[in-house]
Amino acid sequence: MKKRLISAAVFAAVLSAEILIALFVHDSFVRPYVGDVLAVVCVYFLLRIITVKTRYLSIPVTLFAFCVELVQITNLSEILPKPLDIIVGGTFDFADLLCYLIGGALCFVIDKKFFE
Repeated sequence: MKKRLISAAVFAAVLSAEILIALFVHDSFVRPYVGDVLAVVCVYFLLRIITVKTRYLSIPVTLFAFCVELVQITNLSEILPKPLDIIVGGTFDFADLLCYLIGGALCFVIDKKFFE
């Protein structure tokens, strides 16, 4: 139960940071890159609230982020209803995949250090 509460607190903090970045940061580094790294971390901790016993949760979370990015190649976001089109995004970028990989690696370290 303690790990779930910690995961919920971290999720809330990371989600708050993501919202603040989206609303107030309009630069060429923090918003596109740090925001993408934090997106993976945010999903990771959301799932950690639900399931704390899953080993190496960081791997499927990172793969999910990759899939969302790859969907952007198909322009599927053009036909998705709001807010799904915002979540999926509209522009594919290889740099985003690197950011997701960094976020996934960060989550992997968290997995090894705190959840094993």
